[in-house]
Amino acid sequence: MKTVKESQIEMIELVLPNDTNILGNLLGGRLMHWIDIAAALTASRHCNNIAVTAEVDKLKFHLPVKLGDIVRLKASVNRAFKTSVEVGVRVEIEDIITGKISHSNSAYLTFVNVDRNTNKPISVPEINPENETEKRRYEQALMRREIRLKEDFSK
Repeated sequence: MKTVKESQIEMIELVLPNDTNILGNLLGGRLMHWIDIAAALTASRHCNNIAVTAEVDKLKFHLPVKLGDIVRLKASVNRAFKTSVEVGVRVEIEDIITGKISHSNSAYLTFVNVDRNTNKPISVPEINPENETEKRRYEQALMRREIRLKEDFSK
C-alpha cells in the first residue's frame, strides 16, 4: 500500500514561442502532451513500473496560457483499482511578471499497469488516502470510474 504523496509529481514548463499558436497562446495539444507526461510519471511511480494511458476524461480550457507564462502541472494518484489508477492533474499558470497564479485546467486520466514482457495488465499497489482532500478525491474517482464503465457498456 502506498500514500498519495509517494507518487506525486510537480512539473514546471515555460511557454516558449515554439509552444504557441499565432495568437501567442499555448497550443492545446502541447498542454495535453504535458498533462499526459505528468500523469504517466505519477502512475508509473505509483506502480513502480510502466503504466500506459488508457483514457483521458473531458478536458476544458478555462484560461488561455500565454507566451512567457510558467505552467505548473501537479499530478496525484486519486485511486488505485485492480490493474489501473486514476490520476488527477491540476494545471496552474504563473505570470512571470506579477507572480499571480491561476488555475487553468484540471484533467483526469486512467493508466493501466502493464507487464513489460507480455504487455498484459498487472495489479497495482493499493493507495491509502491520508487527509480530507485525498479522501474526497478517492471517493470521487470511484464515481467517475462507474460513469466511465456505464458509458463503455452502453456503446
